[in-house]
Amino acid sequence: MNHHFIVCIKAVLLQAPKGKVIRTSETCDLNPLDRPAIEMALQLRDRLGGTVTALSMGPETCSFVLSDAMAMGVDRGVLLSDPLLAGSDTLATSTALAAAVRRLAPFDLLFFGTRSSDSDTGQVGPQTAVLLDLPLVTAAITIENTEKGFKITRRSDGFQETYMTTTPAALTVHPTSVQPRDPSLWGIGSSYDLHDIERWRLKDLDLPAESVGEAGSPTRVLSLKRVYRERNCEFIEGEPEEQTEALIKRLIKLGLIG
Repeated sequence: MNHHFIVCIKAVLLQAPKGKVIRTSETCDLNPLDRPAIEMALQLRDRLGGTVTALSMGPETCSFVLSDAMAMGVDRGVLLSDPLLAGSDTLATSTALAAAVRRLAPFDLLFFGTRSSDSDTGQVGPQTAVLLDLPLVTAAITIENTEKGFKITRRSDGFQETYMTTTPAALTVHPTSVQPRDPSLWGIGSSYDLHDIERWRLKDLDLPAESVGEAGSPTRVLSLKRVYRERNCEFIEGEPEEQTEALIKRLIKLGLIG
């Protein structure tokens, strides 16, 4: 059986910009919470055979995240890049990704990180799964293949649950599920020299322009700003018992404990 796994990844901002958001290799990096999703897909491919496709949406300057994914071992990279996609919120982004996933079908599993480190909404994975009418398991920590499909274990709020799912299905991957592999020197070289990243524009997705970009986004980012926190470090002197008593009194006074 020729398995196909798709991983949706994102270029995230390293810090809040002072003005207009410009995504480049200097201001962005591959979302660290996407790396476990890539690793889990690669481990499944290594066990079962098949291919892994990385899918991302953004300007041409962010195509490097797909090269990073291919340096880890991903077989194919697809970038959705079109000026008409600019300004997409999570819903418009999910709409575009869902259309691209339909074009990449057939597939077994669709992977997402739990959230992105810049916007931190955690909405794109679930929204894309809903648009594709796929069963979804969030915060996955392990995957086992069975004759009937995949057994997925998830962890959330101190609970561990196990689900059986048929394919195709979608899942978000818990950040602590697996340790992402480091790209090899050969992988880095081949990803930039031998692998071509496919570029798809809006016309390739068979979507109307009003369904994506600012026109298809019911929400807007009004502004971004850096938040600075002033912290003071104070040492409590005395013997351990005295320090403990003083700390407890301090916490009670601040209302942090009763």
